[in-house]
Amino acid sequence: MRVRVIFTLVNKGAVAPFHHQNILSEVIIKATVGVLPQSLCYSCLKGQTKVTSLGLSYFSTKVSLVMSSSEKADLDLVLNGIFAQKQIEVGQLILIPDSVSMEEPPKHEDQARYVCLSPLVAIQGTAGDAEAKRFISPDTDAFSDLLYESTMIRLEDSGRFSAEQIASFYKFQVLPDPNYLGKMRREEKKFARIYQLNAGQISYEIRGYTFPFTLYAHPLVQEFLFDNGLGEHCTQGFGMIDLAEQQFHNRMVPYYLEGQKPTTPERTFARREKVA
Repeated sequence: MRVRVIFTLVNKGAVAPFHHQNILSEVIIKATVGVLPQSLCYSCLKGQTKVTSLGLSYFSTKVSLVMSSSEKADLDLVLNGIFAQKQIEVGQLILIPDSVSMEEPPKHEDQARYVCLSPLVAIQGTAGDAEAKRFISPDTDAFSDLLYESTMIRLEDSGRFSAEQIASFYKFQVLPDPNYLGKMRREEKKFARIYQLNAGQISYEIRGYTFPFTLYAHPLVQEFLFDNGLGEHCTQGFGMIDLAEQQFHNRMVPYYLEGQKPTTPERTFARREKVA
């Protein structure tokens, strides 16, 4: 399931780093008192922004964060912790938790077009290991094979699928949009960058990719990746994907935290708001 958390931005014009997933990871760890749910993935902060030399300057009064998980208990844990705080700081941004709503889930098929809401990491890597920074062209079988292996391990570790089901998930292929990659290469723009990853007290660098792609996979695999992210380090805010077709996003439904009643809508679901 996928939820959209709306924050009120107190100081319009404030700046957050271009890539602030590490900060969001720290926010979640604080909200959950040290627990980082393994089924969780999340986007960067969404709002009206302007690129500056210091980072992204946010000018909208509302800022949103998309969070997703196949486990409602994990989402509830994070959301309860976020809404228990009077304000949250991301870079210079001072955010006040406002409301949360849930996107009506789509019907998954064996083929879907996606965009990246956060960088996609193909190689897990470890501290001091330069392998995690190695560039692999997304339009090669090697890139798709890495994501397939990562996905199969995560499916097995989730405990949600039988050995027979996992064995049947052999159909898997990631095909980047060739027109997008061609345009980025012609214009000498980057679709792959080096990002810093914080793992406890250890920091190291990994390579992340951002591009639209088509995924061929079993519908159950599509659903798992839509809810839990694709690739490595999803818990740290990497690998969140979204369907390229946006029609279903117009359908928002109430989201109730565990134990809450519909009589407290200000804390249980968001009004349908457009973030400028």
